[in-house]
Amino acid sequence: MAAPARWAAALLAAALLAGTATGCGSSGKTPDGGASSTSASPSTAQPSPTDRSPHGVMLSAQLVLHDARRAEYTAVLAGEGAKGALFWAPKTVLKYQGDADDEMLVVLDTSAYLGGDPASAARLGGPHWQKFSTGRIPYTDLIDRLSPVVAVAAAAADPDPQLVGEEKLLDTTAEHYRITTTAARYAAAQTQLDPARQRALESALGPGDVVLDLWLDDSDQVVRLRRAAAEVDTVDYTEFGSSSLSVQAPAEADTAPGTGASPPPFP
Repeated sequence: MAAPARWAAALLAAALLAGTATGCGSSGKTPDGGASSTSASPSTAQPSPTDRSPHGVMLSAQLVLHDARRAEYTAVLAGEGAKGALFWAPKTVLKYQGDADDEMLVVLDTSAYLGGDPASAARLGGPHWQKFSTGRIPYTDLIDRLSPVVAVAAAAADPDPQLVGEEKLLDTTAEHYRITTTAARYAAAQTQLDPARQRALESALGPGDVVLDLWLDDSDQVVRLRRAAAEVDTVDYTEFGSSSLSVQAPAEADTAPGTGASPPPFP
Protein backbone atom coordinates (compact mmCIF):
# COMPACT_ATOMS: atom_id res chain seq x y z
CA MET A 1 0.00 0.00 0.00
CA ALA A 2 1.38 3.42 -0.95
CA ALA A 3 1.75 5.02 2.48
CA PRO A 4 3.10 8.39 1.17
CA ALA A 5 0.02 8.77 -1.03
CA ARG A 6 -2.23 8.09 1.96
CA TRP A 7 -0.34 10.67 4.09
CA ALA A 8 -0.67 13.26 1.33
CA ALA A 9 -4.40 12.49 1.02
CA ALA A 10 -4.87 12.99 4.75
CA LEU A 11 -2.99 16.31 4.73
CA LEU A 12 -4.90 17.53 1.68
CA ALA A 13 -8.26 16.53 3.16
CA ALA A 14 -7.44 18.32 6.42
CA ALA A 15 -6.51 21.48 4.49
CA LEU A 16 -9.68 21.29 2.44
CA LEU A 17 -11.77 20.82 5.57
CA ALA A 18 -10.28 23.95 7.11
CA GLY A 19 -10.90 25.96 3.97
CA THR A 20 -14.42 24.73 3.18
CA ALA A 21 -16.11 24.59 6.54
CA THR A 22 -19.14 26.40 5.17
CA GLY A 23 -19.50 24.06 2.17
CA CYS A 24 -20.11 24.77 -1.49
CA GLY A 25 -22.76 23.95 -4.06
CA SER A 26 -23.57 20.44 -5.23
CA SER A 27 -24.06 19.38 -8.81
CA GLY A 28 -27.24 17.54 -7.78
CA LYS A 29 -30.28 19.54 -8.85
CA THR A 30 -32.42 20.46 -5.86
CA PRO A 31 -35.21 22.68 -7.14
CA ASP A 32 -37.14 22.68 -3.87
CA GLY A 33 -36.07 24.77 -0.92
CA GLY A 34 -36.01 23.39 2.58
CA ALA A 35 -33.72 22.32 5.32
CA SER A 36 -30.30 21.28 4.15
CA SER A 37 -29.11 17.77 4.90
CA THR A 38 -26.77 16.80 7.66
CA SER A 39 -23.39 16.57 5.98
CA ALA A 40 -20.43 14.43 6.93
CA SER A 41 -19.18 15.56 10.34
CA PRO A 42 -15.58 14.53 10.84
CA SER A 43 -14.43 13.68 14.31
CA THR A 44 -12.94 16.58 16.24
CA ALA A 45 -9.77 14.51 16.52
CA GLN A 46 -7.55 15.42 13.59
CA PRO A 47 -5.58 12.62 11.93
CA SER A 48 -1.82 12.85 11.82
CA PRO A 49 -0.30 12.15 8.39
CA THR A 50 1.91 9.55 10.08
CA ASP A 51 -0.90 7.91 12.07
CA ARG A 52 -1.66 4.84 10.03
CA SER A 53 -3.25 3.01 12.91
CA PRO A 54 -6.74 1.69 12.09
CA HIS A 55 -8.28 4.55 14.07
CA GLY A 56 -6.13 7.13 12.29
CA VAL A 57 -7.15 5.69 8.93
CA MET A 58 -10.85 5.95 9.86
CA LEU A 59 -10.38 9.63 10.76
CA SER A 60 -8.68 10.20 7.42
CA ALA A 61 -11.55 8.41 5.64
CA GLN A 62 -14.01 10.79 7.32
CA LEU A 63 -12.15 13.78 5.92
CA VAL A 64 -12.05 12.25 2.45
CA LEU A 65 -15.84 11.79 2.56
CA HIS A 66 -16.30 15.35 3.78
CA ASP A 67 -14.50 16.57 0.68
CA ALA A 68 -16.00 14.13 -1.84
CA ARG A 69 -19.69 14.79 -1.01
CA ARG A 70 -21.01 12.28 -3.54
CA ALA A 71 -20.46 8.91 -5.21
CA GLU A 72 -22.03 6.32 -7.46
CA TYR A 73 -22.93 3.01 -5.88
CA THR A 74 -24.04 -0.51 -6.57
CA ALA A 75 -25.60 -2.32 -3.65
CA VAL A 76 -27.08 -5.58 -2.44
CA LEU A 77 -29.46 -4.76 0.40
CA ALA A 78 -30.86 -7.84 2.13
CA GLY A 79 -30.30 -9.84 -1.06
CA GLU A 80 -31.82 -7.28 -3.46
CA GLY A 81 -29.53 -5.54 -5.96
CA ALA A 82 -29.69 -1.83 -6.74
CA LYS A 83 -27.66 1.00 -8.24
CA GLY A 84 -27.66 4.77 -8.33
CA ALA A 85 -25.99 7.87 -6.96
CA LEU A 86 -25.85 9.41 -3.50
CA PHE A 87 -24.98 12.98 -2.45
CA TRP A 88 -24.51 13.44 1.29
CA ALA A 89 -23.59 17.17 1.25
CA PRO A 90 -24.47 19.98 1.09
CA LYS A 91 -27.98 18.50 0.69
CA THR A 92 -29.20 14.94 0.54
CA VAL A 93 -29.72 13.65 -2.99
CA LEU A 94 -30.43 10.02 -3.88
CA LYS A 95 -31.12 8.12 -7.07
CA TYR A 96 -32.10 4.49 -6.48
CA GLN A 97 -33.20 1.78 -8.89
CA GLY A 98 -33.56 -1.85 -7.95
CA ASP A 99 -32.25 -4.49 -10.32
CA ALA A 100 -35.58 -6.34 -10.34
CA ASP A 101 -37.89 -3.32 -10.72
CA ASP A 102 -38.32 -0.58 -13.32
CA GLU A 103 -39.69 1.86 -10.72
CA MET A 104 -37.15 4.42 -9.52
CA LEU A 105 -36.77 6.68 -6.52
CA VAL A 106 -35.29 10.16 -6.64
CA VAL A 107 -34.81 12.15 -3.43
CA LEU A 108 -33.90 15.83 -3.67
CA ASP A 109 -33.52 17.19 -0.16
CA THR A 110 -37.10 17.22 1.24
CA SER A 111 -38.88 15.94 -1.90
CA ALA A 112 -39.21 12.40 -3.21
CA TYR A 113 -40.21 11.29 -6.70
CA LEU A 114 -41.39 7.73 -7.33
CA GLY A 115 -41.94 6.14 -10.72
CA GLY A 116 -40.31 6.72 -14.08
CA ASP A 117 -41.70 3.48 -15.50
CA PRO A 118 -44.68 2.53 -17.72
CA ALA A 119 -46.54 0.90 -14.84
CA SER A 120 -46.43 4.16 -12.88
CA ALA A 121 -47.74 6.09 -15.89
CA ALA A 122 -50.64 3.66 -16.20
CA ARG A 123 -51.41 3.92 -12.48
CA LEU A 124 -51.21 7.73 -12.49
CA GLY A 125 -53.17 8.17 -15.71
CA GLY A 126 -50.36 9.65 -17.77
CA PRO A 127 -47.58 11.17 -15.62
CA HIS A 128 -44.64 8.85 -14.99
CA TRP A 129 -43.74 10.28 -11.57
CA GLN A 130 -45.46 10.98 -8.28
CA LYS A 131 -44.04 13.68 -6.02
CA PHE A 132 -44.09 13.66 -2.22
CA SER A 133 -42.93 16.59 -0.13
CA THR A 134 -43.46 16.84 3.64
CA GLY A 135 -40.76 19.29 4.69
CA ARG A 136 -38.50 16.49 5.94
CA ILE A 137 -35.90 14.39 4.17
CA PRO A 138 -37.76 11.23 3.09
CA TYR A 139 -36.45 7.67 2.96
CA THR A 140 -33.74 8.32 5.52
CA ASP A 141 -33.76 4.62 6.47
CA LEU A 142 -32.65 3.73 2.94
CA ILE A 143 -30.21 6.63 2.74
CA ASP A 144 -28.52 5.63 6.03
CA ARG A 145 -28.09 2.06 4.80
CA LEU A 146 -26.34 3.30 1.66
CA SER A 147 -24.32 6.15 3.12
CA PRO A 148 -20.56 5.68 3.58
CA VAL A 149 -20.65 8.65 5.98
CA VAL A 150 -22.79 6.68 8.45
CA ALA A 151 -20.61 3.58 8.22
CA VAL A 152 -17.31 5.45 8.60
CA ALA A 153 -18.67 7.47 11.54
CA ALA A 154 -19.40 4.21 13.34
CA ALA A 155 -15.92 2.89 12.56
CA ALA A 156 -14.19 6.11 13.66
CA ALA A 157 -16.06 6.07 16.97
CA ASP A 158 -15.19 2.45 17.71
CA PRO A 159 -12.45 2.02 20.35
CA ASP A 160 -10.74 -0.83 18.52
CA PRO A 161 -11.12 -1.03 14.72
CA GLN A 162 -9.12 -3.90 13.28
CA LEU A 163 -7.01 -4.13 10.14
CA VAL A 164 -7.88 -7.48 8.57
CA GLY A 165 -5.33 -7.15 5.78
CA GLU A 166 -4.65 -6.05 2.24
CA GLU A 167 -6.92 -7.62 -0.38
CA LYS A 168 -7.54 -7.48 -4.11
CA LEU A 169 -10.96 -5.94 -4.71
CA LEU A 170 -12.34 -5.58 -8.22
CA ASP A 171 -9.60 -3.70 -10.12
CA THR A 172 -7.82 -2.23 -7.11
CA THR A 173 -5.97 -3.24 -3.98
CA ALA A 174 -7.70 -2.25 -0.77
CA GLU A 175 -7.11 -2.47 2.96
CA HIS A 176 -9.85 -4.32 4.80
CA TYR A 177 -10.94 -3.03 8.24
CA ARG A 178 -13.53 -4.44 10.63
CA ILE A 179 -15.41 -3.36 13.72
CA THR A 180 -17.83 -5.35 15.84
CA THR A 181 -20.23 -3.19 17.79
CA THR A 182 -23.86 -2.93 18.91
CA ALA A 183 -26.79 -1.18 17.28
CA ALA A 184 -26.87 1.34 20.14
CA ARG A 185 -23.20 2.29 19.75
CA TYR A 186 -23.48 2.33 15.94
CA ALA A 187 -26.41 4.76 16.13
CA ALA A 188 -24.90 6.89 18.92
CA ALA A 189 -21.83 7.51 16.72
CA GLN A 190 -24.02 9.39 14.23
CA THR A 191 -23.67 12.86 15.73
CA GLN A 192 -24.53 14.33 12.32
CA LEU A 193 -28.07 12.87 12.61
CA ASP A 194 -30.92 14.08 14.79
CA PRO A 195 -32.03 11.87 17.74
CA ALA A 196 -35.14 10.54 15.99
CA ARG A 197 -33.07 9.38 13.04
CA GLN A 198 -30.52 7.80 15.39
CA ARG A 199 -33.31 5.86 17.11
CA ALA A 200 -34.70 4.69 13.77
CA LEU A 201 -31.24 3.51 12.72
CA GLU A 202 -30.75 1.61 15.98
CA SER A 203 -34.13 -0.08 15.57
CA ALA A 204 -33.40 -1.05 11.96
CA LEU A 205 -30.07 -2.65 12.91
CA GLY A 206 -31.86 -4.92 15.35
CA PRO A 207 -30.59 -6.82 18.39
CA GLY A 208 -27.23 -8.54 18.54
CA ASP A 209 -23.86 -7.57 17.15
CA VAL A 210 -23.30 -5.30 14.19
CA VAL A 211 -20.27 -6.39 12.16
CA LEU A 212 -19.05 -3.69 9.80
CA ASP A 213 -16.35 -4.34 7.19
CA LEU A 214 -14.82 -1.50 5.21
CA TRP A 215 -12.43 -1.69 2.26
CA LEU A 216 -10.39 1.48 1.61
CA ASP A 217 -8.19 2.27 -1.37
CA ASP A 218 -4.80 4.00 -1.19
CA SER A 219 -6.52 7.41 -0.98
CA ASP A 220 -8.62 6.32 2.02
CA GLN A 221 -11.77 6.23 -0.10
CA VAL A 222 -14.32 3.61 0.90
CA VAL A 223 -14.67 1.32 -2.09
CA ARG A 224 -16.87 -1.24 -0.32
CA LEU A 225 -18.78 -1.64 2.90
CA ARG A 226 -20.44 -4.75 4.25
CA ARG A 227 -22.69 -4.48 7.29
CA ALA A 228 -24.10 -7.60 8.95
CA ALA A 229 -26.85 -6.91 11.48
CA ALA A 230 -30.56 -7.71 11.27
CA GLU A 231 -29.93 -7.73 7.51
CA VAL A 232 -26.74 -7.96 5.47
CA ASP A 233 -25.95 -5.04 3.17
CA THR A 234 -23.04 -4.66 0.75
CA VAL A 235 -22.38 -1.39 -1.06
CA ASP A 236 -19.63 -0.68 -3.61
CA TYR A 237 -18.68 2.93 -4.41
CA THR A 238 -17.13 4.58 -7.46
CA GLU A 239 -16.81 8.12 -8.86
CA PHE A 240 -16.13 9.76 -5.50
CA GLY A 241 -16.52 13.53 -5.83
CA SER A 242 -17.07 13.39 -9.58
CA SER A 243 -18.51 16.58 -11.07
CA SER A 244 -20.18 14.44 -13.74
CA LEU A 245 -22.66 13.04 -11.19
CA SER A 246 -26.01 14.78 -11.45
CA VAL A 247 -29.53 13.94 -10.30
CA GLN A 248 -32.38 16.04 -11.61
CA ALA A 249 -36.05 16.36 -10.75
CA PRO A 250 -38.49 14.92 -13.30
CA ALA A 251 -40.26 17.39 -15.56
CA GLU A 252 -43.17 19.07 -13.78
CA ALA A 253 -45.52 18.15 -16.63
CA ASP A 254 -44.67 14.49 -16.09
CA THR A 255 -45.30 14.62 -12.33
CA ALA A 256 -48.46 14.02 -10.31
CA PRO A 257 -48.87 15.12 -6.67
CA GLY A 258 -48.52 12.48 -4.01
CA THR A 259 -51.28 11.58 -1.60
CA GLY A 260 -51.16 10.78 2.08
CA ALA A 261 -49.08 12.16 4.93
CA SER A 262 -45.86 10.46 3.85
CA PRO A 263 -44.47 8.65 0.81
CA PRO A 264 -45.05 4.89 0.61
CA PRO A 265 -42.41 2.34 1.62
CA PHE A 266 -39.66 1.80 -0.93
CA PRO A 267 -38.20 -0.48 -2.13
